[in-house]
Amino acid sequence: MSSIFGIILTLVCVFGGYLLAGGKLGIILHSLPYEMMIIGGAAVGAFACGNDMHTIKGTLKDFGAVFKGAKWKKSDYNDLLCLMHELVRIAKESPVEIEAHIENPEESSLFQKYPRILKETYFVELICDTIRSMIMNFDDVYQVEELLDKQLEVMKENSLHGSHALQNMADALPALGIVAAVLGVIKTMASIDKPPEVLGGMIGGALVGTFLGVFLAYSLVGPFANKVKTVREEEHYFYSLIRGVLVSSLHNNPTNLCVEVARRSAPKHNRPSFTDIEESLKALKQAA
Repeated sequence: MSSIFGIILTLVCVFGGYLLAGGKLGIILHSLPYEMMIIGGAAVGAFACGNDMHTIKGTLKDFGAVFKGAKWKKSDYNDLLCLMHELVRIAKESPVEIEAHIENPEESSLFQKYPRILKETYFVELICDTIRSMIMNFDDVYQVEELLDKQLEVMKENSLHGSHALQNMADALPALGIVAAVLGVIKTMASIDKPPEVLGGMIGGALVGTFLGVFLAYSLVGPFANKVKTVREEEHYFYSLIRGVLVSSLHNNPTNLCVEVARRSAPKHNRPSFTDIEESLKALKQAA
């Protein structure tokens, strides 16, 4: 919602201020289709040339994140902590029973209680692989911790590819605006015999390219890139909760303490309270 408000406010202030200062939109509207074709086409072409198909598809999905925000809400943090509590508890009490859950999570009654989490295949695999490593009795608990850290690092880097691609586009847009402006000047110079009022309109049209390049870079694409980065980094806090629980468990801390350590590392606005977790765990026991 804030992104939509920001875009509307930017457009109103920029073009409203221009009109109030006595400017006329006619010359901008006349040149807009051609300048957008040059600048936008060059930007999209460079984007497609400089990124693989996986990044391109991911970036298109990232546009949804700009307006929707992070996918994980406070209730999801609560659900994840409850899921991790049960997995760690079972792993400590019955390694044989936990294998049934981690070897086939799609059919696990425990995972099925949390369909939003179960739908994230890579995330579920991360949980299962880490628990599998824990019960393999590694000689050094720090080996498991290192494996988990590396996987989380890869996940975070992959999630930021779209943000990096958008930021690269934003960095290029002012220069592409200059390209459009130069082409407009070339066109103007070819009509140097025209009256001053005609030349003035042509020069004004050429400058629209510079305006669009800077405007798109710093008012739209750049902020989009930053918002995507913010959203993906916030989502990474959610994935990091499993590290807090499992690493604490590796050091033989009580299950409740493992969950509490992870809970306190959650972002404040999404952090479930201690009471929320306790009530959810009681509800799980009663349902069992």
